[in-house]
Amino acid sequence: MIKIAVASENEMVTEHFGHCINFNIFEAENGQITKSDAIANPGHRPGFLPEFLSNLGVNVIISGGMGSGAIDIFNEKGIEVIVGASGNAKAMAEQYLRGSLKSTGSVCHEHKHHDQCGE
Repeated sequence: MIKIAVASENEMVTEHFGHCINFNIFEAENGQITKSDAIANPGHRPGFLPEFLSNLGVNVIISGGMGSGAIDIFNEKGIEVIVGASGNAKAMAEQYLRGSLKSTGSVCHEHKHHDQCGE
């Protein structure tokens, strides 16, 4: 079983990981989504969300953009980070399961919203 979290604004992937409205959590087996859930963002403070998602058993996090601090913590926890995603959250999770979703490496401090992302 694999657990994928998608930082979202309702059903759509969000640009800014820490400021998402909710996380869409998808559980999958044998490449098929077996369960999906939406969890409200419990609040953005440094280092909190990677810990929160790790405690939920998440294996993969998908987002539009993410600060390097969060990426480092996810990497330490062995959680795969996919950034640069956009569109429907479930469609992104399905693309990931098919192996066709690749991270662009879009770290927040490198793109045009750097003043809004924070760390």
